[in-house]
Amino acid sequence: MEHSGVGEANVTCICCNNLLRVPSSVSCFRCTICDTVTDLVEADANPDDPEPQEGLTLQTLRALTGNSERFLQEVRDVFSNHRRLNAGFRNGVQPSLESPGLALDSARETYRLIVDQGIEAEEVLFHSIDRLLHRPGRPLDRVKDVQFLMVLFENPYFHSSKRTAETAYRHQILGRLLGLLSCLSNQLHHYVVNWLKRLPLTFFQQRVGLVNHFISYRLAQVAGVREGYPSDWAIKSAARVMALLSAANMDRDINVPVADFYNTVVDYVDLTRDFTIWQKDTSGAFAFCQYPFLISLGGKMRIMEEDAKREMTEKFRDAFYRTALSGMVVDPFLTINVRRNHLIEDSLNQLQSRHFDLKKKLRIIFANEEGVDAGGLTKEWFLLLIRDLFDPQYGMFTYDEDSRLCWFNPASFENTEEFRLVGTIIGLAIYNSNILDVHFPLACFKKLLDQPVTLEDLKTLRPAFGRGLQQLLDYEHDDVEEVFCRDFVAEYDAFGNVVRVPLAPGGEHKPVTKENKAEFVRLYVDWVLNKSVDKQFTAFKAGFGYVCGGNALSLFRPTEIELMVCGGAEFELRDLAANAEYEGFSRTDKTITDFWEIVDEMPVEGKRKLLLFVTGTDRIPANGIENLPFKISCLGEDSDRLPTAHTCFNQLGLYKYATKEKLKEKLEKAIEWSSGFYVK
Repeated sequence: MEHSGVGEANVTCICCNNLLRVPSSVSCFRCTICDTVTDLVEADANPDDPEPQEGLTLQTLRALTGNSERFLQEVRDVFSNHRRLNAGFRNGVQPSLESPGLALDSARETYRLIVDQGIEAEEVLFHSIDRLLHRPGRPLDRVKDVQFLMVLFENPYFHSSKRTAETAYRHQILGRLLGLLSCLSNQLHHYVVNWLKRLPLTFFQQRVGLVNHFISYRLAQVAGVREGYPSDWAIKSAARVMALLSAANMDRDINVPVADFYNTVVDYVDLTRDFTIWQKDTSGAFAFCQYPFLISLGGKMRIMEEDAKREMTEKFRDAFYRTALSGMVVDPFLTINVRRNHLIEDSLNQLQSRHFDLKKKLRIIFANEEGVDAGGLTKEWFLLLIRDLFDPQYGMFTYDEDSRLCWFNPASFENTEEFRLVGTIIGLAIYNSNILDVHFPLACFKKLLDQPVTLEDLKTLRPAFGRGLQQLLDYEHDDVEEVFCRDFVAEYDAFGNVVRVPLAPGGEHKPVTKENKAEFVRLYVDWVLNKSVDKQFTAFKAGFGYVCGGNALSLFRPTEIELMVCGGAEFELRDLAANAEYEGFSRTDKTITDFWEIVDEMPVEGKRKLLLFVTGTDRIPANGIENLPFKISCLGEDSDRLPTAHTCFNQLGLYKYATKEKLKEKLEKAIEWSSGFYVK
């Protein structure tokens, strides 16, 4: 309570965090937004009184199943009183960060037992919970005060009613529960996160699903919420609880997939408006962009694309007006004119000279070649440039044979501008919705978002070396120095020469022992992933930031950026058939049915080459192959000519070949012999 003047105080609602001004003398108040009663002191007892030792036990409840009246009265008495609820499900352990001190298995079984008694028992249960949550009866500022919320959060029946009115009522109750959980102090949230992360996987997923269902229901079923959600306290409360679940998930031994947190209904709100609110609103309005784990990868990509289009339009309009008003010709595009045999040099020079135009629409011209870039030349430029920059002969990146991943070469002779170019290329690819054939580990994308990297990241990049460091950590005997024979020195290969670098002052004379082995591993991981490549990565990140340095990037997780840059590696080309378009063919024509049968019979490498031939890349979009446009057009009757591809439009041209065998032969030759359109 914060005193604001004579006889008045500022208070916040225990459920929706609404700020109110009340007389200083009051001991409780009712919120004008959510109607919850907040008690500033415990309503019915001295807060120092011991908790009641008797509550509802599963054994007691089972014994009452034959006496309906007593059964219902017991449910009513216990679930409307937080002290009895706590007492009924204690497990004899004091609440701590490791345990809520509750027998949650017993609570789950209790809910099942009550619901099994029929509709009346179920209604008594929810009316009692509603009464309790409407007025918990005391401030929730101690660990034991929030135990009852964890018991109620285990209730799996909040959205299982078949009656519309009852469903709406239960969602109101659930909203109040989420409100109380969301408004706890940061210290109590720390406890809740630790309790949630220890839930068995199935029950944790159920909690994620429960809150997500609440958000979906409120957006889709409650009048006015879809447009007015920025001021809806229940949506905000649910999002904050999902943030607790997300934090718990990151620290679990077995993580729930990121996609489980996506809410598909959120994707149907006006995300462009939401992004604007998040960036510019200073009134405290809620925006889903504050909780980006709720927005699917497709939704985030739409936000980024809209933001990119807006900036591209502004750049184009600026160029048009400057041309019209001053007579000075200004290119409305980021036009890169390159020679194939000087690809890196020309690209680097032109990108440097047009630093302020990087957010214009990209257009590529190959010197002395005809053709208008409708997308295909851009794809080819990305492919050829990445292939050259990542060529081991160029020496900018190292390649691990086990992981098949690239990393920055600490011994590279190239100056920082080449690394800045790579970062710019990757940023341009995202900005222009192109997929690149790059093989960076997740650590690269974590570093782009300023997230820490760990031994697990090193294991991914260099599996054999990472396993060796883990074995060192796991070795429990005292003879570490004799067995491992290591000093505090890192080593790397510099074009055939082994270079030794001390990890600490005097590291070459400091042996690794049982006492300091953890420090050695920490320093080595930091050296490999950070210090040894600091100059290279700093330039790379700067180049990336020139193009993708806006707020939209912060919505993404490292895994999502990796998908946007590299695309999905796992796919089944047959899935394209469901969404393919045909020009001059119908879906049932023999040529088409033969084509898809041939695709089915192709080995994985053959399918990748076909995808590369038609689209310019052997990866699929981050949001799935079903979002990849694919068209097959008819070139005419039977012919000895080869199929063609227009990568600008993801379009394959086929003749009506007389036999399946002939179609297969011509298609394979077209793929293998194609050199202008991106097949090695």
